[in-house]
Amino acid sequence: MNESEIRQKIAEAAKKVRDTKPLAPSITNTVTVNFVANAQIASGGSAAMVYLPDEGEFIAQVGDAVYINVGTLFPIYAETLPRTARTLHENKKNWVLDPVAIGIGSLRTELLRGFKQYPPTIVRGNASEIIALAKLWGIETAATSKGPSGVDSVDDVASAKSAAMALAKFIGGAVAVSGKTDFVTDGRICAYSEGGSHFMEKITGAGCSLGGVCAVFAAVTDPFTAALSATQLYNLAGKRAEAKSDAPASFQANFIDEVYKATPKDIAQNPCRFEEN
Repeated sequence: MNESEIRQKIAEAAKKVRDTKPLAPSITNTVTVNFVANAQIASGGSAAMVYLPDEGEFIAQVGDAVYINVGTLFPIYAETLPRTARTLHENKKNWVLDPVAIGIGSLRTELLRGFKQYPPTIVRGNASEIIALAKLWGIETAATSKGPSGVDSVDDVASAKSAAMALAKFIGGAVAVSGKTDFVTDGRICAYSEGGSHFMEKITGAGCSLGGVCAVFAAVTDPFTAALSATQLYNLAGKRAEAKSDAPASFQANFIDEVYKATPKDIAQNPCRFEEN
């Protein structure tokens, strides 16, 4: 695909989300569950939040796409997440994984290792998380990391490029790496999406909610277009919200408004450069 075709697909996906209101259920970080749901709804989708094993299997069957975020784990997730991932795999559903805080604790490590058997179609994370997941799954990559350190990245986006591309090829989908300039790849096409806001680092849930919106778009289009569409939307909304905000709380409210107000054309035309490897 050339740049014009990619941007056209983004516009088409954004319009289809608004027209069809796809259901993108989540098993997500309890710290950010409200923000994730509100962002999914503002983007045009429909949200549902669960955590029990049988409910995870249920949403894997009825959801148009699903989001799994391992940010805050409970013992029950040792059963919920593998059962949900297996059902998603069996039903050939698109799903998004956010490997938050990979490397902290044995349960988190084992759950993330287990997803290799039933891989997601989109992985979204910061640079350190993407490098760490590729390493955990034994995927050969030239990337090296200084971290991760808790939920924060200690690596820049450029350092995660080879890991992101290798992961994308392994899952047959797309990987989105969040940073000053966001990076999205399907293992061949690389997109560098610009915009956003410094306020995104001052609120809880910007990354988590982006993963949820990736799932909304994954319900209506291919993984690369979905991940890039969500990223473009977030960078556009972040830039616009910052212009109306002077502090984090007002930014968060304005951001949801701007996600809601963004048109398919606006999302598709947000600054982004492309290269093919």
